[in-house]
Amino acid sequence: MKKVLIINGHPDKESFCFGLHESYKRGSLKKGNEVKEIILSDMTFNPILMYGYRKRTELEPDLLDAWDKLQWAEHIVWIYPTWWASPPALLKGFIERVFLPGFTFQYQEKSPFPKKLLSGKTSEIISTMDAPVFYYKWFLNDVGGKLIRKNIGAFCGIKNIRTTYLATLKKSTPEQREKWLNKIEVIAQK
Repeated sequence: MKKVLIINGHPDKESFCFGLHESYKRGSLKKGNEVKEIILSDMTFNPILMYGYRKRTELEPDLLDAWDKLQWAEHIVWIYPTWWASPPALLKGFIERVFLPGFTFQYQEKSPFPKKLLSGKTSEIISTMDAPVFYYKWFLNDVGGKLIRKNIGAFCGIKNIRTTYLATLKKSTPEQREKWLNKIEVIAQK
């Protein structure tokens, strides 16, 4: 049994990402995992890191709750749409506000490398997009995936074990979407 945290970064509750979220949750619970959720569209917080790292902005209650869930989690599932080759601004703002020095990483005085405060955790990405996956990966260089996997996750010690891109969403049929929902439920059970 694992402690699984699903972070849903889509701002629209009627989006397909919410169906993927429910499929992953269902599959994970079937596996016997404990599941907690962070649904960014339900949260109240300023997504702007007002002072950079020069001065700490107090975390709003929803971000404190998210921080507790992040600490609790063994496995983090990022679900979001890819827009303009990267995650939505809401998800990026959440990351900037929560993935802070002293929380998720710590600068070290005599080293160019940070201390990774989330070491031992794993993650996976599930992202929808309208560009074909090959185009996104090979021509756009997987910008958003690398951002989540390496620039944020690996920087803080999180090891990404899987990335699943579902495309092209705008041209998908109801049958294709149903197959994707079933695929995500099966993935969650592994």
